[in-house]
Amino acid sequence: MNTAAATEVFAALGDPTRQRLLDLLAEHGPASATTLATPLQVSRQAVNKHLQVLERAGLVGSARDGREVLFAVRRIELDRCAAWLLERAKRWDRRLSALKAAAENRPAAPGRPGPQNRS
Repeated sequence: MNTAAATEVFAALGDPTRQRLLDLLAEHGPASATTLATPLQVSRQAVNKHLQVLERAGLVGSARDGREVLFAVRRIELDRCAAWLLERAKRWDRRLSALKAAAENRPAAPGRPGPQNRS
């Protein structure tokens, strides 16, 4: 996942209504905007706009089923986002371990960068 894609995903996830839409789709499977509007107590048009943002970010996909358009979670994209976050968390763990080691003036754990010895 590149930085631009990550920015779009997190912008899409930054809205509580869109978070709830993803939860509903994950819990109940594919649904139309009309079906999703009822538990959210917002208009179908508002739900459609939120779904468009989620779709542009790659988090949901849509497919026509007769006269309706059904939306579903794209789990592959969610997995990609989770992997992206995990990699960043690992990087920060390594950096924080090195910082802690430097602050305690001792070598870092094996495989992790430690402070430079200065004589």
